Amino acid sequence: MFKQSILAASAALAFAAPMAAPAAPASSETIVLAGGCFWGMEGTFEHVKGVTSVVSGYAGGSAGDATYDSVSTERTGHAEAIRLTFDPSKISLGQIMQVYFVVAHDSTQVNGQYPDTGPSYRSAVFPQSPAQKAFVAAYIKDLNSRAPLKGRVATRIESGAFYPAETYHQDFMRKNPTHPYIQRWDVPRIKKLKATYPALYRDW
Repeated sequence: MFKQSILAASAALAFAAPMAAPAAPASSETIVLAGGCFWGMEGTFEHVKGVTSVVSGYAGGSAGDATYDSVSTERTGHAEAIRLTFDPSKISLGQIMQVYFVVAHDSTQVNGQYPDTGPSYRSAVFPQSPAQKAFVAAYIKDLNSRAPLKGRVATRIESGAFYPAETYHQDFMRKNPTHPYIQRWDVPRIKKLKATYPALYRDW
């Protein structure tokens, strides 16, 4: 089912044109993305050229309960997320969105990703500027208007602060490449990134 969804997303995104770059882009831009367990999201984007920093954390809730134990109760409103910083002169927000929707997660799954279920594993984008919000909204609308994803994209646009996760979660894939969860659910994403967007892929 996941494979079918990803193939459908790939087909639909072939028609989604990236936003035109601004005349004088900033040297650095940040966006917060949620799409299931942050281990895989972080590891995937660490392999993307032009991405300068990826931090795992929690978004959508309050500071007082931004801990793994609290978020895991599924009662805090947080989503596991990554704060991604990139150089827009090397990679566009449109390309970031393509990797996010085609490779990093299944945007048609509601409140869950792969074996993980619950609202903390939801698909959501936390824009960091009005321009980002407008772009992401238009991008999702475009995806939802096209077959075979027509009306099936569950990704939400949300607001709220980002709180870094505990140290042991940071760079988890890089530090634990043989972990069973990483091997089963996350390594295939890295392979798909390399196969689908070879010009964007980089090794560690």
